[in-house]
Amino acid sequence: MSYNIYITRREDWFSEDGPEISLQEWIDLVHADKEMRLDGYAEATTTEGDVLHVNDQSMAVWLEYSQHGVGGNMAWIWHHRGNIVAKNPDEEIRRKMWRLAQAVSAKVQGEESELYGADGQMLLEEAPVAKDARSKPWWRVW
Repeated sequence: MSYNIYITRREDWFSEDGPEISLQEWIDLVHADKEMRLDGYAEATTTEGDVLHVNDQSMAVWLEYSQHGVGGNMAWIWHHRGNIVAKNPDEEIRRKMWRLAQAVSAKVQGEESELYGADGQMLLEEAPVAKDARSKPWWRVW
């Protein structure tokens, strides 16, 4: 099963409303980043030896990924519907995604709307505090 992580400017990556990252912005970002290369395709070999090939003009690869080429691993990142996407990114790739997001004034968000920080870890949300609990002294019950 796969899990996508998104670079998005929208409140939620799946929202149809809100600011998009344009394809041209993505292409410009890739060209400006020495660690990235715009390939226009992704290719992988299955365990049975079959080759899967996907053509997409926005398909880029992160060349400095520590697992680049190891066992066929590649850090492919692409543009899709106003967001930037990576499938099953590990912590290292999520850190790179965070740096890319900073360059386009965006955030890194998972499929379930969780957010990721500079360290590639999921950000913990603060538990909501009841309004009454904040406005009363600790010793007051009513």
